[in-house]
Amino acid sequence: MIKIMTMGEVPESEIFSRNFSEADVSGTVSEIIADVRARGDEALLDYCERFDGGAPECLEVSEHEIQDAIDSLEPEFVDILRAAAANIEAFHRRQARLGFVMNRGDGVVLGQRVMPLEKVGLYVPGGTASYPSSVLMNCIPARIAGCNQIIVVTPAHAGRVAPQILAAAKIGGAHRIFKVGGAQAVAALAYGTETIPAVDKIVGPGNAFVAEAKRQVFGTVAIDMIAGPSEILVLADSSADPEFVAADMLSQAEHDRNASAVLVTDSPKLAQETAMELEKQLPQLPRYEIARESIEKNGKIIVTDDMTKAIDAANRIAPEHLEIYTADPFEYLHLIKNAGSVFLGRNCPEAVGDYFAGCNHTLPTSGTARFSSPLSVDDFIKKSQYMYYTDAALRRDGYSIAYFAEQEGLSGHAKSVTRRLERGE
Repeated sequence: MIKIMTMGEVPESEIFSRNFSEADVSGTVSEIIADVRARGDEALLDYCERFDGGAPECLEVSEHEIQDAIDSLEPEFVDILRAAAANIEAFHRRQARLGFVMNRGDGVVLGQRVMPLEKVGLYVPGGTASYPSSVLMNCIPARIAGCNQIIVVTPAHAGRVAPQILAAAKIGGAHRIFKVGGAQAVAALAYGTETIPAVDKIVGPGNAFVAEAKRQVFGTVAIDMIAGPSEILVLADSSADPEFVAADMLSQAEHDRNASAVLVTDSPKLAQETAMELEKQLPQLPRYEIARESIEKNGKIIVTDDMTKAIDAANRIAPEHLEIYTADPFEYLHLIKNAGSVFLGRNCPEAVGDYFAGCNHTLPTSGTARFSSPLSVDDFIKKSQYMYYTDAALRRDGYSIAYFAEQEGLSGHAKSVTRRLERGE
């Protein structure tokens, strides 16, 4: 049964805690990374044999395999993938940045260039379920950014990648796909092997081994974030339907046993009815055992005195997904400061954003929405700046620049300016 808590009656440490715990896998991951660096493809094939039910004949997915995968799917699903991709592209196109030039008219030109990352690696999970939606969410922003090589890695079971993933990769614009997952795939993307090229950045969610591998290779490559277990927080008032609230909470709980589903409401009646609905709906889920453990271990219903306190609680939790299920959700939107993605109203369950609306579903977790953002085109670009001074401009500003440098005790900096000024005198 899910816990129902009243603000003020329960220690804050329990209300705002995330109870999931992961085993320390850092040592194992470090060994895997070292092995891949030392043995390359040979190590990858050994791990495929060990973890994925057999090593593939070839690590890279062929165009023939991709086409066979697409042909094996129901045409309706392929059409839905294409429609979702169009929505995702339309949203992310608006994120594209342009550089700028600032000609001050006094002999100084300043500017900023926006350039795509050359090579990016997209990790696509393939453990308890396959996620073609994640492929689209990662590939499309990278393609819009203009990355020259978009490389997908994903586990293959007995040498076969889920056809839904291959279809999504083709539609999303991936350039190459490799049949390898886990920490070993992250190592391959970071350092390169005989077959898999080293990339500039690795993005995408994964299990504890993948997250730890991303942590360890950071610095050699960039990463998007260290993703924790999935989360949903439903912010609801008395107008909310408990059947829908429970269904939305379970949509997240079924992800994995460490997922977190929370309801924050000012309605004790909604709290009680939602708890009963959870018990009613749980047995109907094929992933019942996973969802049950998630709800019992990490699920919470928090009852507050009013919506002001409910919003404060939501901002302090800073959830990955936040549903505002109130009579007028736009009334509260401007008060939400910390959330990865916000879903407004009774007709916008989290699944709308997970698959189809167009916003990205790769989001900050574990409270990091306080300072992090959803995956976007910005994750696949870099910025460089430039400046130009005429002789007259340097003579005008040179004394100030040299004086500033001397104040920092860096005479060499100062002399790099004054030598030029002296040469012209």
